[in-house]
Amino acid sequence: MSPHTKLLASMSLLLGTIITTSSNHWMMAWTGLEINTLAIIPLISKSHHPRAIEATIKYFLVQAAASALLLFSSMINAWSSGQWDIPQMNHPMPCLLMTTAIAMKLGLVPFHFWFPEVLQGTSLITALLLSTLMKLPPLTLLLLTSHSLNPTLLTIMAISSTALGGWMGLNQTQTRKILAFSSISHLGWMTIILLYYPKLTLLTFYLYTMMTAAVFLTLNTTKTLSLKTMMTAWTKAPMLNTTLMLTLLSLAGLPPLTGFLPKWLILQELTNQELTPLATATAMLSLLGLFFYLRLAYHSTITLPPNSTTHMNLWHTNNPTNTIIASLTSTSTLLLPLSPMILASI
Repeated sequence: MSPHTKLLASMSLLLGTIITTSSNHWMMAWTGLEINTLAIIPLISKSHHPRAIEATIKYFLVQAAASALLLFSSMINAWSSGQWDIPQMNHPMPCLLMTTAIAMKLGLVPFHFWFPEVLQGTSLITALLLSTLMKLPPLTLLLLTSHSLNPTLLTIMAISSTALGGWMGLNQTQTRKILAFSSISHLGWMTIILLYYPKLTLLTFYLYTMMTAAVFLTLNTTKTLSLKTMMTAWTKAPMLNTTLMLTLLSLAGLPPLTGFLPKWLILQELTNQELTPLATATAMLSLLGLFFYLRLAYHSTITLPPNSTTHMNLWHTNNPTNTIIASLTSTSTLLLPLSPMILASI
Protein backbone atom coordinates (compact mmCIF):
# COMPACT_ATOMS: atom_id res chain seq x y z
CA MET A 1 0.00 0.00 0.00
CA SER A 2 1.34 3.43 -0.97
CA PRO A 3 2.06 5.96 1.82
CA HIS A 4 -0.53 8.38 0.36
CA THR A 5 -3.30 5.76 0.53
CA LYS A 6 -2.30 4.81 4.08
CA LEU A 7 -2.27 8.48 5.14
CA LEU A 8 -5.67 9.12 3.54
CA ALA A 9 -7.19 6.02 5.21
CA SER A 10 -5.72 6.95 8.63
CA MET A 11 -6.93 10.55 8.43
CA SER A 12 -10.39 9.38 7.33
CA LEU A 13 -10.52 6.98 10.30
CA LEU A 14 -9.75 9.81 12.71
CA LEU A 15 -12.20 12.14 10.94
CA GLY A 16 -15.03 9.58 11.02
CA THR A 17 -14.43 8.86 14.71
CA ILE A 18 -14.36 12.56 15.63
CA ILE A 19 -17.53 13.30 13.62
CA THR A 20 -19.50 10.49 15.30
CA THR A 21 -18.26 11.10 18.85
CA SER A 22 -18.89 14.86 18.69
CA SER A 23 -22.22 14.87 16.80
CA ASN A 24 -25.64 15.51 18.29
CA HIS A 25 -27.64 14.72 15.13
CA TRP A 26 -28.36 11.21 13.84
CA MET A 27 -27.42 12.05 10.23
CA MET A 28 -23.99 13.34 11.25
CA ALA A 29 -23.40 10.28 13.46
CA TRP A 30 -24.37 8.00 10.55
CA THR A 31 -22.03 9.93 8.20
CA GLY A 32 -19.11 9.46 10.62
CA LEU A 33 -19.79 5.72 10.88
CA GLU A 34 -19.86 5.42 7.07
CA ILE A 35 -16.56 7.31 6.70
CA ASN A 36 -15.04 4.95 9.29
CA THR A 37 -16.27 1.85 7.45
CA LEU A 38 -14.96 3.03 4.06
CA ALA A 39 -11.61 4.10 5.55
CA ILE A 40 -10.83 0.74 7.23
CA ILE A 41 -11.65 -1.37 4.14
CA PRO A 42 -8.34 -0.64 2.28
CA LEU A 43 -6.41 -1.43 5.48
CA ILE A 44 -8.15 -4.83 5.89
CA SER A 45 -7.64 -5.85 2.25
CA LYS A 46 -4.12 -4.44 1.73
CA SER A 47 -2.39 -7.86 1.69
CA HIS A 48 -4.54 -8.99 -1.33
CA HIS A 49 -4.67 -12.49 0.17
CA PRO A 50 -7.95 -14.37 -0.50
CA ARG A 51 -8.58 -14.56 3.26
CA ALA A 52 -8.12 -10.77 3.54
CA ILE A 53 -10.53 -10.15 0.65
CA GLU A 54 -13.07 -12.49 2.28
CA ALA A 55 -12.68 -10.64 5.59
CA THR A 56 -13.18 -7.30 3.80
CA ILE A 57 -16.41 -8.45 2.13
CA LYS A 58 -17.77 -9.86 5.42
CA TYR A 59 -16.91 -6.65 7.24
CA PHE A 60 -18.46 -4.43 4.56
CA LEU A 61 -21.73 -6.40 4.39
CA VAL A 62 -22.24 -6.46 8.17
CA GLN A 63 -21.35 -2.78 8.62
CA ALA A 64 -23.55 -1.71 5.68
CA ALA A 65 -26.51 -3.65 7.13
CA ALA A 66 -25.91 -2.15 10.59
CA SER A 67 -25.64 1.40 9.18
CA ALA A 68 -28.87 0.96 7.20
CA LEU A 69 -30.64 -0.31 10.33
CA LEU A 70 -29.29 2.62 12.37
CA LEU A 71 -30.51 5.12 9.77
CA PHE A 72 -33.88 3.36 9.64
CA SER A 73 -34.26 3.53 13.44
CA SER A 74 -33.38 7.24 13.53
CA MET A 75 -35.89 7.95 10.73
CA ILE A 76 -38.67 6.11 12.63
CA ASN A 77 -37.76 8.10 15.74
CA ALA A 78 -37.86 11.39 13.79
CA TRP A 79 -41.19 10.36 12.26
CA SER A 80 -42.79 9.55 15.64
CA SER A 81 -41.26 12.34 17.78
CA GLY A 82 -40.09 14.98 15.29
CA GLN A 83 -36.58 14.90 16.83
CA TRP A 84 -33.24 14.12 15.14
CA ASP A 85 -31.21 14.66 18.33
CA ILE A 86 -29.34 11.55 19.50
CA PRO A 87 -30.37 11.73 23.21
CA GLN A 88 -34.07 12.16 22.21
CA MET A 89 -34.55 8.46 21.37
CA ASN A 90 -37.70 7.78 23.39
CA HIS A 91 -39.89 5.51 21.26
CA PRO A 92 -39.43 1.77 22.12
CA MET A 93 -39.32 0.48 18.49
CA PRO A 94 -36.48 2.77 17.25
CA CYS A 95 -34.62 2.08 20.53
CA LEU A 96 -34.78 -1.66 19.86
CA LEU A 97 -33.61 -1.27 16.24
CA MET A 98 -30.82 1.10 17.24
CA THR A 99 -29.57 -1.29 19.95
CA THR A 100 -29.54 -4.11 17.37
CA ALA A 101 -27.64 -1.97 14.83
CA ILE A 102 -24.99 -0.93 17.36
CA ALA A 103 -24.67 -4.52 18.62
CA MET A 104 -23.93 -5.54 15.00
CA LYS A 105 -21.31 -2.81 14.69
CA LEU A 106 -19.64 -3.72 18.00
CA GLY A 107 -19.82 -7.49 17.57
CA LEU A 108 -21.99 -8.21 20.61
CA VAL A 109 -23.66 -11.63 20.88
CA PRO A 110 -25.73 -12.73 18.92
CA PHE A 111 -24.23 -10.53 16.14
CA HIS A 112 -20.63 -11.54 16.83
CA PHE A 113 -20.03 -14.09 14.03
CA TRP A 114 -18.21 -11.70 11.68
CA PHE A 115 -15.71 -10.34 14.22
CA PRO A 116 -13.29 -13.31 14.79
CA GLU A 117 -13.29 -14.13 11.05
CA VAL A 118 -12.45 -10.55 10.05
CA LEU A 119 -9.67 -10.29 12.63
CA GLN A 120 -8.20 -13.61 11.50
CA GLY A 121 -8.11 -12.39 7.88
CA THR A 122 -6.19 -9.18 8.48
CA SER A 123 -2.84 -8.00 9.89
CA LEU A 124 -2.21 -7.53 13.60
CA ILE A 125 -2.14 -3.71 13.39
CA THR A 126 -5.46 -3.56 11.50
CA ALA A 127 -6.89 -6.08 13.98
CA LEU A 128 -5.83 -3.70 16.77
CA LEU A 129 -7.69 -0.84 15.05
CA LEU A 130 -10.81 -3.01 14.64
CA SER A 131 -10.69 -4.05 18.31
CA THR A 132 -10.17 -0.56 19.76
CA LEU A 133 -10.65 2.58 17.63
CA MET A 134 -13.55 1.19 15.54
CA LYS A 135 -15.47 0.36 18.76
CA LEU A 136 -15.42 3.94 20.06
CA PRO A 137 -18.08 5.58 17.77
CA PRO A 138 -20.80 2.90 18.30
CA LEU A 139 -20.03 2.84 22.03
CA THR A 140 -20.43 6.64 22.16
CA LEU A 141 -23.90 6.33 20.58
CA LEU A 142 -24.84 3.72 23.20
CA LEU A 143 -23.65 6.06 25.97
CA LEU A 144 -25.63 9.00 24.58
CA THR A 145 -28.85 6.95 24.43
CA SER A 146 -28.23 4.86 27.59
CA HIS A 147 -31.17 6.44 29.49
CA SER A 148 -33.73 5.09 26.99
CA LEU A 149 -32.33 1.62 26.23
CA ASN A 150 -34.11 -1.65 27.07
CA PRO A 151 -32.47 -3.03 30.29
CA THR A 152 -33.55 -6.65 29.68
CA LEU A 153 -32.16 -6.75 26.13
CA LEU A 154 -28.84 -5.16 27.16
CA THR A 155 -28.43 -7.51 30.14
CA ILE A 156 -29.10 -10.61 27.99
CA MET A 157 -26.62 -9.40 25.35
CA ALA A 158 -23.99 -8.59 28.00
CA ILE A 159 -24.24 -11.94 29.83
CA SER A 160 -24.27 -13.84 26.50
CA SER A 161 -21.20 -11.93 25.27
CA THR A 162 -19.26 -12.59 28.49
CA ALA A 163 -20.18 -16.29 28.39
CA LEU A 164 -19.62 -16.89 24.68
CA GLY A 165 -16.43 -14.78 24.55
CA GLY A 166 -14.91 -16.99 27.25
CA TRP A 167 -16.37 -20.27 25.98
CA MET A 168 -15.38 -19.88 22.31
CA GLY A 169 -11.86 -18.71 23.15
CA LEU A 170 -11.04 -21.99 24.93
CA ASN A 171 -10.32 -24.12 21.85
CA GLN A 172 -8.60 -21.48 19.67
CA THR A 173 -4.96 -21.71 18.66
CA GLN A 174 -4.70 -18.49 16.59
CA THR A 175 -3.79 -15.43 18.68
CA ARG A 176 -5.98 -13.05 16.64
CA LYS A 177 -9.07 -15.21 17.17
CA ILE A 178 -8.32 -15.53 20.88
CA LEU A 179 -8.07 -11.74 21.17
CA ALA A 180 -11.29 -11.36 19.14
CA PHE A 181 -13.20 -13.51 21.64
CA SER A 182 -11.45 -11.60 24.44
CA SER A 183 -12.84 -8.40 22.90
CA ILE A 184 -16.38 -9.86 22.78
CA SER A 185 -16.07 -10.87 26.45
CA HIS A 186 -14.89 -7.39 27.49
CA LEU A 187 -17.74 -5.80 25.52
CA GLY A 188 -20.09 -7.82 27.73
CA TRP A 189 -18.53 -6.20 30.82
CA MET A 190 -18.87 -2.73 29.28
CA THR A 191 -22.51 -3.29 28.28
CA ILE A 192 -23.65 -4.72 31.61
CA ILE A 193 -22.75 -1.55 33.53
CA LEU A 194 -23.86 0.89 30.80
CA LEU A 195 -27.33 1.58 32.24
CA TYR A 196 -26.16 2.06 35.83
CA TYR A 197 -22.83 3.90 35.50
CA PRO A 198 -22.05 5.03 31.89
CA LYS A 199 -18.73 6.67 32.88
CA LEU A 200 -17.51 3.30 34.16
CA THR A 201 -18.20 1.82 30.71
CA LEU A 202 -15.93 4.48 29.21
CA LEU A 203 -13.20 3.86 31.81
CA THR A 204 -13.36 0.11 31.09
CA PHE A 205 -13.06 0.81 27.36
CA TYR A 206 -10.01 3.06 27.84
CA LEU A 207 -8.20 0.53 30.04
CA TYR A 208 -9.13 -2.34 27.70
CA THR A 209 -7.80 -0.32 24.71
CA MET A 210 -4.51 0.29 26.50
CA MET A 211 -3.99 -3.36 27.47
CA THR A 212 -5.06 -4.72 24.06
CA ALA A 213 -2.76 -2.26 22.26
CA ALA A 214 0.17 -3.50 24.38
CA VAL A 215 -0.65 -7.15 23.54
CA PHE A 216 -1.17 -6.59 19.80
CA LEU A 217 1.99 -4.47 19.39
CA THR A 218 4.07 -7.04 21.29
CA LEU A 219 2.71 -9.87 19.11
CA ASN A 220 3.43 -7.77 16.02
CA THR A 221 7.04 -7.19 17.13
CA THR A 222 7.66 -10.91 17.69
CA LYS A 223 5.55 -11.87 14.59
CA THR A 224 3.45 -14.25 16.69
CA LEU A 225 0.26 -15.44 14.96
CA SER A 226 -0.43 -18.74 16.75
CA LEU A 227 0.30 -20.51 20.04
CA LYS A 228 2.88 -22.68 18.26
CA THR A 229 4.97 -19.67 17.21
CA MET A 230 4.43 -18.05 20.62
CA MET A 231 6.31 -20.94 22.24
CA THR A 232 9.45 -20.09 20.26
CA ALA A 233 9.08 -16.30 20.42
CA TRP A 234 10.96 -16.12 23.75
CA THR A 235 14.24 -16.61 21.85
CA LYS A 236 13.66 -13.38 19.90
CA ALA A 237 12.88 -11.11 22.86
CA PRO A 238 12.87 -12.77 26.31
CA MET A 239 12.10 -9.57 28.22
CA LEU A 240 9.29 -8.60 25.85
CA ASN A 241 7.68 -12.01 26.30
CA THR A 242 7.88 -11.68 30.08
CA THR A 243 6.07 -8.32 29.95
CA LEU A 244 3.56 -9.88 27.51
CA MET A 245 2.75 -12.48 30.16
CA LEU A 246 2.06 -9.72 32.72
CA THR A 247 -0.10 -7.78 30.24
CA LEU A 248 -2.14 -10.91 29.44
CA LEU A 249 -2.71 -11.55 33.14
CA SER A 250 -3.77 -7.91 33.49
CA LEU A 251 -6.22 -8.37 30.59
CA ALA A 252 -7.59 -11.39 32.46
CA GLY A 253 -8.30 -9.09 35.43
CA LEU A 254 -5.95 -10.56 38.02
CA PRO A 255 -4.99 -8.34 40.98
CA PRO A 256 -2.76 -6.39 41.58
CA LEU A 257 -2.61 -5.49 37.88
CA THR A 258 -4.47 -2.69 36.05
CA GLY A 259 -7.10 -4.98 34.47
CA PHE A 260 -8.49 -5.79 37.94
CA LEU A 261 -9.66 -2.18 38.42
CA PRO A 262 -12.60 -2.05 35.93
CA LYS A 263 -13.88 -5.51 36.91
CA TRP A 264 -13.70 -4.66 40.60
CA LEU A 265 -15.59 -1.38 40.08
CA ILE A 266 -18.23 -3.00 37.86
CA LEU A 267 -18.92 -5.80 40.38
CA GLN A 268 -19.06 -3.24 43.20
CA GLU A 269 -21.52 -1.04 41.28
CA LEU A 270 -23.74 -4.02 40.34
CA THR A 271 -23.82 -5.05 44.01
CA ASN A 272 -24.71 -1.48 45.03
CA GLN A 273 -27.61 -1.61 42.55
CA GLU A 274 -28.83 -4.80 44.34
CA LEU A 275 -27.99 -6.94 41.31
CA THR A 276 -25.89 -9.46 43.22
CA PRO A 277 -26.98 -12.50 41.09
CA LEU A 278 -25.94 -10.62 37.93
CA ALA A 279 -22.59 -9.67 39.47
CA THR A 280 -22.01 -13.29 40.58
CA ALA A 281 -22.87 -14.68 37.13
CA THR A 282 -20.55 -12.18 35.39
CA ALA A 283 -17.68 -12.92 37.78
CA MET A 284 -18.10 -16.68 37.34
CA LEU A 285 -18.22 -16.40 33.54
CA SER A 286 -15.01 -14.35 33.51
CA LEU A 287 -13.23 -17.50 34.79
CA LEU A 288 -13.66 -18.99 31.30
CA GLY A 289 -11.69 -16.08 29.87
CA LEU A 290 -9.11 -16.44 32.64
CA PHE A 291 -8.37 -19.98 31.43
CA PHE A 292 -7.32 -18.99 27.92
CA TYR A 293 -5.40 -15.91 29.15
CA LEU A 294 -3.46 -18.22 31.46
CA ARG A 295 -2.86 -20.56 28.52
CA LEU A 296 -1.49 -17.66 26.46
CA ALA A 297 0.71 -16.55 29.38
CA TYR A 298 1.90 -20.13 29.84
CA HIS A 299 2.84 -20.43 26.15
CA SER A 300 4.56 -17.04 26.08
CA THR A 301 6.95 -17.47 29.01
CA ILE A 302 6.54 -20.49 31.26
CA THR A 303 6.80 -23.21 28.60
CA LEU A 304 10.14 -23.77 26.92
CA PRO A 305 9.95 -25.86 23.73
CA PRO A 306 12.63 -28.38 22.68
CA ASN A 307 15.58 -26.27 21.56
CA SER A 308 16.79 -27.01 18.05
CA THR A 309 19.66 -25.23 16.29
CA THR A 310 17.33 -23.09 14.19
CA HIS A 311 15.52 -21.84 17.26
CA MET A 312 18.73 -21.02 19.12
CA ASN A 313 19.95 -19.00 16.14
CA LEU A 314 17.14 -16.56 16.85
CA TRP A 315 19.09 -15.39 19.90
CA HIS A 316 21.27 -13.39 17.50
CA THR A 317 18.45 -11.15 16.23
CA ASN A 318 18.65 -7.55 17.39
CA ASN A 319 15.22 -6.01 17.89
CA PRO A 320 15.13 -2.26 18.52
CA THR A 321 13.52 -1.10 21.76
CA ASN A 322 9.98 0.18 21.20
CA THR A 323 9.09 3.08 23.50
CA ILE A 324 5.34 2.82 22.79
CA ILE A 325 5.22 -0.87 23.80
CA ALA A 326 7.27 -0.12 26.94
CA SER A 327 4.96 2.68 28.09
CA LEU A 328 1.77 0.77 27.22
CA THR A 329 2.98 -2.34 29.06
CA SER A 330 3.92 -0.29 32.11
CA THR A 331 0.51 1.39 32.30
CA SER A 332 -1.23 -1.95 31.57
CA THR A 333 0.27 -3.51 34.69
CA LEU A 334 0.97 -0.72 37.22
CA LEU A 335 -2.12 1.55 37.30
CA LEU A 336 -4.01 -0.15 40.16
CA PRO A 337 -2.32 1.93 42.95
CA LEU A 338 -3.60 5.06 41.15
CA SER A 339 -7.23 3.88 41.40
CA PRO A 340 -8.26 6.55 44.00
CA MET A 341 -7.10 9.28 41.58
CA ILE A 342 -8.84 7.57 38.62
CA LEU A 343 -12.07 7.21 40.64
CA ALA A 344 -11.93 10.90 41.59
CA SER A 345 -11.62 11.87 37.91
CA ILE A 346 -14.79 9.96 36.90
